[in-house]
Amino acid sequence: MNKVEIKELNNSFSYAAFRSYVTEALQNNPEKLNLSADYLPYAELNEARLHRLDKTLRVEPEVALVMENLGKEYIWLVISESWCGDAAQSVPMLNKMAELTGKVELRIVFRDQNLELMDQYLTNGGRAIPKLLIVDKETLEVLGDWGPRPADAVQLVNDYKTAHGKFDEDGIILLNKWYTKNKGQQVQQEVAALMTSIDN
Repeated sequence: MNKVEIKELNNSFSYAAFRSYVTEALQNNPEKLNLSADYLPYAELNEARLHRLDKTLRVEPEVALVMENLGKEYIWLVISESWCGDAAQSVPMLNKMAELTGKVELRIVFRDQNLELMDQYLTNGGRAIPKLLIVDKETLEVLGDWGPRPADAVQLVNDYKTAHGKFDEDGIILLNKWYTKNKGQQVQQEVAALMTSIDN
């Protein structure tokens, strides 16, 4: 079983601190985010998206029950980046879930500053994010992971690639429409199911 290193936790942010860091960097010092010119507009778009989702997302009662009844304490360590559209859609929901319990501490690390960690949790050989690691708070063992997308979103992307040979801007628009319609339901259901299997 993999363990998370103390140095990786020391490099991590709370959700609020991560949001503040990115917001301040975008406003005053974009270089802090180490983004290419191509990626900066995505980070700016995600700022607006995060602002909206932080206000509008709701945790379903049955998921809230799972979170409130956890037996052990966990760290949810999320590998992310400011430009990542999937992260902007999913991480706010993870934050809402973590806020419901004193048993989960949500922490976020930048992928590109923590490649050693990222490379232990590749998806089909790629550094796909967000990646949520469920960590035992006492032992720092990684008990499970989730991401980068809910199952139906994965299917949508795969189907689009099959039909068009690649995942392009039109595909991204379709994916974002799916996220908007789903309202974080599948993210919370999948992560709650994972927590139930780990916590029992």
